Amino acid sequence: MKAVTWQAPKKVQVDEVPEPRLQEPTDAIVRITSSGLCGSDLHLYNVLGMFLEPGDILGHEPMGIVEDIGPGVNHIKPGDRVVIPFNVSCGSCWMCRRGLMSQCETTQMTDQGKGGQLLGYTSLYGSIPGGQAEYLRVPQAHFGPIKVPPTHPDEHYLFLSDVLPTAWQGVAYADVTEGGTCTVIGLGPVGQMAARIAKHFGARLVIGVDRVPERLEMARRNGIVTINSDEVDDVGDVVRDLTDGRGTDSVVEAVGMEAHGAPVQELAQKATRLLPDKLGQRAAETVGVDRMAALTMSFDVVRRGGVISLLGVYGGQADPFPMMDLFDKQIDLRMGQANVKRWIDDILPVLERVDDPLGVADLTTHQMPLEEAPHAYDMFEKKQDGCIKVVLKPGG
Repeated sequence: MKAVTWQAPKKVQVDEVPEPRLQEPTDAIVRITSSGLCGSDLHLYNVLGMFLEPGDILGHEPMGIVEDIGPGVNHIKPGDRVVIPFNVSCGSCWMCRRGLMSQCETTQMTDQGKGGQLLGYTSLYGSIPGGQAEYLRVPQAHFGPIKVPPTHPDEHYLFLSDVLPTAWQGVAYADVTEGGTCTVIGLGPVGQMAARIAKHFGARLVIGVDRVPERLEMARRNGIVTINSDEVDDVGDVVRDLTDGRGTDSVVEAVGMEAHGAPVQELAQKATRLLPDKLGQRAAETVGVDRMAALTMSFDVVRRGGVISLLGVYGGQADPFPMMDLFDKQIDLRMGQANVKRWIDDILPVLERVDDPLGVADLTTHQMPLEEAPHAYDMFEKKQDGCIKVVLKPGG
């Protein structure tokens, strides 16, 4: 079968690899019909190569048709259409029962000091082959796959794999309430959805901050007040002007370790990825190499006593943190990998509404054959051709 494989920093290719087979009673084999390209994939493309091996299969936003199941899988059957969460979780351990599927104790990477396994995401999270491929072995398939009806195109449901539950959790963690105010920093796919979900939660004012014109335009046509960070002297001052001088009640930070506007940290990231793998891993885990611009902006624009929810992925351990300012402003700070299955029962009824309140039809900007994945990664990283969300189509 064909699959997108990582080869080196900024180099992916489509290879012929062996088709997956059932290995455990709780496995399933899914023929992939669509697979999203995520901002987190760019972290692998750009920064975290020291945790990958050439030939690792990428991708953690897949959906498709069930081809085969192990004897321990009962809730899906061959022929079913399913979305695959990026969490590899059992659904029954102490953590899963508490809605913390990203911390699943059955798949938890204790030898790495990390949470539960993730599809297609480095040795830190199990080196599980990902879903940018023609077929996928789904571990813990007795719990993970989400069965969806045949009533809509793939793109209507695909974002249940990551984008929608990640954004939903971020807004829930930010304590967005009816009549409140929220700033979303970063208007990539997750930021776009977080802004729309904040409106769905009843926020009277949702502000989106980015520097890419196409992202800002997409947010505006979905009812978001936008700020181009390249066109104002101080984003915080603009936000305060819109909120009686206070800042917003909530902030969702949807950028993470690759934020623009942090040249020193960017240089450190680039230097780390040039080290031999073992040294690079150690540096990434012990040295502050994240770009902090979006996080610093979050601290500035939130009101006193407000809540910040971090959706952007961070990798450094020694980032400078303005503890005095956070303490003085009495800020609540929440974060973490999305617990996908925790939110599905909340999201599906909204997704099935005929009026499409989350605007899922207005997110995908590019559909491309799987064979064009190298171009898709390059275009997505460089934000060319209005690229906001790419969906790869195996066999098409």
